Amino acid sequence: MSSGAQFRQVAPVRLYQRIVEQIEQAITNGDLKPGQRLPSERELVTQFGASRPTVREALRVLESNGLVRSRPGDPNGPEILPFSPAGLTKEMTRLVQFDNVSMAELISFRMMLDGSASQLAARLRSEEELAAMERTLAVMSDAIEEGYEEFSKADVAFHEAVAVASRNSLIEVCNQVVRGAVLSLISDKVAHASNSKALMRESLHHHQEVLEAIRVRDGLAAARLSRRSLYDYYAGYVPEDEQGLLIALVDDDDA
Repeated sequence: MSSGAQFRQVAPVRLYQRIVEQIEQAITNGDLKPGQRLPSERELVTQFGASRPTVREALRVLESNGLVRSRPGDPNGPEILPFSPAGLTKEMTRLVQFDNVSMAELISFRMMLDGSASQLAARLRSEEELAAMERTLAVMSDAIEEGYEEFSKADVAFHEAVAVASRNSLIEVCNQVVRGAVLSLISDKVAHASNSKALMRESLHHHQEVLEAIRVRDGLAAARLSRRSLYDYYAGYVPEDEQGLLIALVDDDDA
């Protein structure tokens, strides 16, 4: 007699996935820390009771996920790597490219993150952190004549300095991930725009306004200016019918 319960067919799990899961769990638990080494490939084969190809596939997956690094010819086992947002950036960029997340959603999320970082930095920053922001803007100014690539590096450094001053590591990581995803999608368009120098000068001016608000510890102004800066810089890359997501974040500024 049927109980009425509905079940789905179970999917087979490959052996290498079980190895990946165990190593990931050991890293999550802190049993394996950045800089430590996994056992050699031969020892892993013995410990897991798996074939050499299976262990190698597991290590390949772990390396592609940015969790371990193997060096050709290294007699030691793979090295456990510290966390890096590079993998998250790649995944977020892929989400946008496959239309799961729109460019408008991505940029509006960056506006929220950047605004929060600037607001916190204005209230919590130290004099040393303020000086670090000032140095990045000086580099940005000089880089306008050198080209977009150098300007972009200094731009990234400014936002990283602000995120560090926010005292929130999650904002710091998320901001880096979202910023990287946005830049990977439009940097080429900006670099080859006919008015690229004008765009860079405008961007520098906006950054200087944000810095001034952070300097005088006006958190609300710093957040507002930060969102406005990103809106002015990126709105043109978002379809008009999707710009409402961005405008909603600058409505208080009479966008």
